[in-house]
Formats: sequence, C-alpha cells, structure tokens
Amino acid sequence: MREPATLVHNDYTSNSGFVCLRESLGDEAEVMVQRRFQILNVWRPLSDPVEDYPLALVDSRTLVREQLVDTERRSPTHVGEIQLALHDPAQRWCYFSAMRPPEVLLFRTFDSIDDGTRPCSIHTAIHLPDAPDDAKPRESIETRALVFYD
Repeated sequence: MREPATLVHNDYTSNSGFVCLRESLGDEAEVMVQRRFQILNVWRPLSDPVEDYPLALVDSRTLVREQLVDTERRSPTHVGEIQLALHDPAQRWCYFSAMRPPEVLLFRTFDSIDDGTRPCSIHTAIHLPDAPDDAKPRESIETRALVFYD
C-alpha cells in the first residue's frame, strides 16, 4: 500500500518503455520490438467515491517537449527511468471528480513510434483544496498493458 503519487510524471521515457518490454517478455521482446507497441495504464479507484487526491492528467496539447526531464528512479529491486514535467502556467490539467470503483481511466504512457505528437500522459495526484477535513485517503489500483499493432 502506497500513498497517491504527487510527483508530476510520466511512467516511461523514450528509452525505458523498450526496457520494460524486454524485462516483461524476455527473448520474445526481440520479435515484438519490430512492431509498434504502446504501454497503457488502466487506473481505477477503490475508494467510493474519491474525495481527495484524484488522478489528474495534463492535456498533452499544452505540453512542450522541453518541459520533460528524463530522471532515474531507484527502488530496492530496480533502477529505471521516468519523465518529470516542469511547471508551465500554459499547461491545462483535468481530473475526474468523485470517481467511483466502476469507473476506469485508460491512458497512454509510452508509444514506440514518435510521430511528433506527445507520446505520453503526464499525471499526478492532486490535493483538492475544498476536500472535507475528514476525507478518506484515496485508494486506487493500476495495471499496465502492452498493446501491439500489426
């Protein structure tokens, strides 16, 4: 159990998505890397409803590549890379208020094809200033899916 991540980030860099593929699929990755693939996050709340610290996502059309900083992330069992995002008042953010467990967010965190669009979803948990003092801590679950295209 961890608290909601309040770090403004994307889960992968242009390099670490390929590392994830190789770590997940082993030898099969060498075949699969020849095709376009994406990593999608599937996120849903367990709290009913989310009263504070909902997941917020930036509108990628308001994100400038120079605002993304590749950063090493260390845990006791893994060294990886994530992208942090620098603040810019021109960024537009959205969140879904009072989400309930049957509701799910699906968002792209990596795309092996960089076609000039923003291939990531910068996200974070945000504190709501009008949340009640007795708001239950948000609980949520996420999983990641590797999606392959022909």
